[in-house]
Amino acid sequence: METKRTNKNLLAKGLKKMAIALILMFAGPTLFFITTSNKEKPFYILLLIISIILCGSAIFFAFKGIQTIMNSLFDKKTNSN
Repeated sequence: METKRTNKNLLAKGLKKMAIALILMFAGPTLFFITTSNKEKPFYILLLIISIILCGSAIFFAFKGIQTIMNSLFDKKTNSN
């Protein structure tokens, strides 16, 4: 009888992606709040665009991290990076 085991390398990749998502989950909204509270700054539009990109990246990395962790737990054979 074959026992199914967690792919530890794939799990580590998923946890790294989740750590990146956690950092971006704090950085994006913090920058967005700072940007919208000071509309007189010369780089208002640039900082606003960067903060929205950071928020979108946080969502992307969270989904990719969860997907990678699930693939490691349920032994789905894919070539995830």
